[in-house]
Amino acid sequence: MTAADRFAAHVLDAQFAALPGAAVDAVKVFVLDSLGVGVAGSSVDGGAGLLRVAAGWGAGTVPVWGRSARLSGSAATFVNAWQMHNQEYDCLHEGAVVHAMASVLPAALAAVELRGSVSGRELIAAVAVGVDVAAALGLASRAGFRFFRPATAGGFGAVAAAGRVLGLDRDALLSAFAWQLAQASGTMQPHREGSPILPVQVGFNARAAVQSCELATLGFAPAREVFEGPYGYLAVFEGDFDLEPVLASLGRDWRIAEFSHKPFPAGRATHGGVEGVATLQAIHRFGAADVDRIEIRVPPLTARLVGRPLLPGSGASYCRLCMAYAVAKVVRNGKLDLSDFRGEALSDPPTHALAARVQTLSDGNPDPNALAPQSLAVHLKDGRSFAWRCETMLANPARPLTRQQHLDKFARCLDFPAEPLAPDAGLRLIEAVDRLEEIEDVRLLASLVAARVP
Repeated sequence: MTAADRFAAHVLDAQFAALPGAAVDAVKVFVLDSLGVGVAGSSVDGGAGLLRVAAGWGAGTVPVWGRSARLSGSAATFVNAWQMHNQEYDCLHEGAVVHAMASVLPAALAAVELRGSVSGRELIAAVAVGVDVAAALGLASRAGFRFFRPATAGGFGAVAAAGRVLGLDRDALLSAFAWQLAQASGTMQPHREGSPILPVQVGFNARAAVQSCELATLGFAPAREVFEGPYGYLAVFEGDFDLEPVLASLGRDWRIAEFSHKPFPAGRATHGGVEGVATLQAIHRFGAADVDRIEIRVPPLTARLVGRPLLPGSGASYCRLCMAYAVAKVVRNGKLDLSDFRGEALSDPPTHALAARVQTLSDGNPDPNALAPQSLAVHLKDGRSFAWRCETMLANPARPLTRQQHLDKFARCLDFPAEPLAPDAGLRLIEAVDRLEEIEDVRLLASLVAARVP
């Protein structure tokens, strides 16, 4: 059997009743979290233009989160996936370094609208298997990033989730995986430059997933070794890989239960530094004027992802991936908020001055995919120094957010829709997701995150 055969068997054979409680609970947590983040992403700069272009790809009835627009299935998936990832606030599997929900949930909910009616139990199962496929591809890699893995691996997870919701059979799902390989795209260059095109790559691959499921019914003979072949996904996009251990874990290890929240609206690699400086500041009560310098030691991947200097005129996408900016904002404000990446906050001179005194250094960790441990030292002008270290970042499954922290984040996200939601939308969403396995028609979720029609 090929890897695609084994993935397809897992996607189509998994039953809700066989899911462990931890996996079901995690799906519910991250469905609510993802919908909130996607709503907040609707008001990020550039959204109106992307929406206008996507509307030209065909009319439809699939809701765009945080807006009153309705688009075709693939177009709505594109916009919603971009909105989920455009603030670096969406959940991820740290070991895989894959933000799978940003592709899986928009594609799955678009597929729900295209199919007509799907139960909460079936949506939970579809999300779980989709996340398994995406995370497996990241976990199989033994190499550092060359392509943008959240987009490329996430697209295959989106195929799995949407294909299951749409009722594809085994042969059609195998074909859909092959169609996705033909469309997979996204490099690390936008990440390196802090370009706002970076999250658009997630949208491209999520949109492609819906199209792959539609094309899968045409009867084209699919490529067989989609993942492990000499020119398959892993060889081309990752280089060095070992797929067998993650294939053997399917149905045993449910990767959604291994996902981490994003407690702060910046790249996950910044979170150790953000938590560390906030912790030290709360204990020792220093302010920005007291700081001589801050040194943060992190694994090489973290240094490569967020160790960039803060440059004059840096935009939001660059700043979200800049440790120095995030840490400087926390020292100045005591927290990191969505509003710190909008408008005049980005060019605040005191923030830029303090960020110049923040240095991110590699600790030489040999793991090419490690984001932690992270350690931090704050050196004050009066000669005092304070140190902090974390082996595991906050909101990792080993250090989960409380339910109240989770709900507080969701509530703050709902302060940022592009167009107003119904006044009770937040409370109704929480109630609906809490009883998701009891809901007969999950189109309710998209209706609640859609803005009121004027």
